[in-house]
Amino acid sequence: MRINLPTWLTLFRVALLPVMIVVFYLPFHGHNITAAVVFLLAAVTDWLDGFLARRLALTSAFGAFLDPVADKLMVAVTLFLLVESHPAGWSGVLMAVTAAIIVGREISVSALREWMAEIGMRATVKVAFIGKLKTVMQMVALVVLIVQHEKEAEALRLYHIGEALLVIAGVLTIWSGLYYLHAAWPTLRGDKPRLRPDEPQP
Repeated sequence: MRINLPTWLTLFRVALLPVMIVVFYLPFHGHNITAAVVFLLAAVTDWLDGFLARRLALTSAFGAFLDPVADKLMVAVTLFLLVESHPAGWSGVLMAVTAAIIVGREISVSALREWMAEIGMRATVKVAFIGKLKTVMQMVALVVLIVQHEKEAEALRLYHIGEALLVIAGVLTIWSGLYYLHAAWPTLRGDKPRLRPDEPQP
């Protein structure tokens, strides 16, 4: 199997995850800002690999599989880091609940898309604008929350800004999840016939 440039970028994004984890916990001055830079670099590769794949027609089955996996790993791992390091109290509860909603939505929508693809209806739940907006809001919120662990950043009150942005991302997550569920509901309810494996795919 020949790996093209967009797929190499996706693999690079996956490889950045353990780097971000190590940097996040290392006890040196500016470690959280460094972790945020690593996260931003991963986020940029997320946009770049898709852009190159479309612009240069460098799509592949492996790349199409790996790209959403890398995206969800990046978000889930970062949320786990933030929840684990978050202070206790109602703020910590809010963070944990929001993280659970985001991760739960990602798992649910991935399962929905897999099932719809199996019956030849994948296009019904293709990525919509609300899903893209949710992703952007998540990325901004996570960067702010990573940075806020620095004492200098805390003086700028980024802590509460990051929490608010993540809650907004959580609301968009629910909204986008319901959007995809609504799009797939006629098929889930049985209004549209399933395609057999030997039938042409739409």
